[in-house]
Amino acid sequence: MASSSSRSRAAARRSPRAAPRQQPPPLPAGRPVLAPFAAVFGVLVAVEYLWLAWLLRDPEVATSWAVAVPAVLAVLALAGAVLVVLGRARAWVLLAVVGFVLVLSLPGTAVLFGALGLGAVAGQALLLLAGPVGCLVLAVRRPVREWTRPARATRAPERGRRTQRTG
Repeated sequence: MASSSSRSRAAARRSPRAAPRQQPPPLPAGRPVLAPFAAVFGVLVAVEYLWLAWLLRDPEVATSWAVAVPAVLAVLALAGAVLVVLGRARAWVLLAVVGFVLVLSLPGTAVLFGALGLGAVAGQALLLLAGPVGCLVLAVRRPVREWTRPARATRAPERGRRTQRTG
């Protein structure tokens, strides 16, 4: 009796050619429409931080930590807004972080004012959430992230530069 064919047990034959490599996604042609809007909301977040610093100031004390922290966060928000417009690497992260910190602090402020019996002020603090939420939502969108990704900022090769030979 003839033995069964060994072909059925062998692995499928593979092609000697290499599989085609997938091309990376194309780089954005220009600044996306969402980048300036994210920057505007970043400026709004900076204004809200400055307003919070103004509320926390004490005229009798020269400079307090309660004023310095929101002021530094306002400067970071302004820097993030400028860097997003310019398309610098990972600028969206800075803008998202300062927006997230304000998203976390405003509800706490509203709860504090509500506990003190200042319902109108607590409502105003909740209305201020529109700025940081808008900043956070726009900063993490794909077009803004791709606009500020590190691979986009590649240098052109320098021509005319000589390499130094040794030996």
